[in-house]
Amino acid sequence: MLIENTLFGKVNKVEQAIQRLKSFEPPEGYRLAYSGGKDSVVIKRLAEMAGVKFEAHYSCTSVDPPELVRFVKADKTVHFDIPKDKSGKPITMWNLIANNTMPPTRLVRYCCRYLKESQGEGKITVTGVRWAESTGRKKNQDLINIFAKDKEDRMLLSLDNDDSRRTVEMCYRMKKTLLNPIIDWLDEDVWEFIKAENIPYCSLYDEGYKRLGCIGCPMAGVKERERAFERYPKYKANYIRAFEKMLNQYDTKPEWQSGEEVFDWWMYGESKTKVLENQISLED
Repeated sequence: MLIENTLFGKVNKVEQAIQRLKSFEPPEGYRLAYSGGKDSVVIKRLAEMAGVKFEAHYSCTSVDPPELVRFVKADKTVHFDIPKDKSGKPITMWNLIANNTMPPTRLVRYCCRYLKESQGEGKITVTGVRWAESTGRKKNQDLINIFAKDKEDRMLLSLDNDDSRRTVEMCYRMKKTLLNPIIDWLDEDVWEFIKAENIPYCSLYDEGYKRLGCIGCPMAGVKERERAFERYPKYKANYIRAFEKMLNQYDTKPEWQSGEEVFDWWMYGESKTKVLENQISLED
């Protein structure tokens, strides 16, 4: 199962991932970043098989598909974390849009920072990140990636090319060390392992979804976002209301007259609508 032929012989990817988890286990245990997706259920089972100490944490984004949220809640071993501001008020996509006075975009993804990356500071965090879903990461395989605030200050440290081929990322901005035990797994490896171990997974995959994530995420394609809003019209209405509140934050009357106009721009680009005064554009 999950045997890969390489120049150095055959590699059992399951044993390899387990070894990675064992090699970096901290005394206090791992924080396992659990999203409820296919990669998350795999790293959780691998951590159990490795016998390492860990806690699985799900960060509530307020815009995940209801089916995914129900799936996560069904696993009582997963901690359900609600991001909160300094006053203790829950942070949601809806108040983030108003507070940031702009929609989240491909270039400005403040939502990820507050809804997903704000938890687990100082912890060694296990993720389900894989090269197969990120060409940029694949270029730096077998490296320790040390993130800095400025791209030119980042460092890449080569690891020994041993059998475990560990991959670690240390992010100074988030004050986290990230361990990616299935970094080199392909999609077929993930599904083979899920079926072999009889691991429960979110029902949306059986409906044809390839990846699960926030409804309306600007990183998704237009057709994917349209499909999501057609299935979940209440989320579209929530975005439009949030954009209305966003417009009310402006001291001068913007050229856009409604949250629906902002939604159209956000979905289809500036060619269809006008740009808000003082707002950065996608090209900027």
